[in-house]
Amino acid sequence: MRERGRSYRYVGPAELKAAVRPDHGGRRIGSATAFDGRIAEQPPAELTEPFTFVVGVDGVLRLAPRRSEHVACAGGDMVLGAGEISFARAAGRWTVNEVSNHSTGYCPDVTSWPEVARALDSVGLPHPSGFTHEVVFRRCPDCQEHNIVREDDFVCVFCGSDLPAAWNVDPIA
Repeated sequence: MRERGRSYRYVGPAELKAAVRPDHGGRRIGSATAFDGRIAEQPPAELTEPFTFVVGVDGVLRLAPRRSEHVACAGGDMVLGAGEISFARAAGRWTVNEVSNHSTGYCPDVTSWPEVARALDSVGLPHPSGFTHEVVFRRCPDCQEHNIVREDDFVCVFCGSDLPAAWNVDPIA
């Protein structure tokens, strides 16, 4: 069995996780047929917006509407990757147009890309060679707040402390 990458616990607001109903998570997309079925259900206007996605610890892609919380999409479970993803038709088939690791509930590192790529490959979805928009998350060692690092400025927006170069969002990971 292939070794999986780092898994991510939910680190967002506890009340959002408490509201998760495991039977209402994101739709499992384990095959091209499952993907085609999910896309066919969407009104055309919904396809213009990105989806919320997670890759479960089982390596399977899960999709939910964009305004869904990642923790709900994951059914409250740990993930190998999370973010937003959009699709486009090209040469008569669906492809990944854009994909990011933007999930403030899981704050996955940019190194989660290989797990996302494997999940997309298993569905047969052509995709970019990496995240089209990388989000760098760090936890401030002083005030403990989660930060999004912008323009390589590794300074906490809450207290002004320096942020570490390496991913550190989940102190238990």
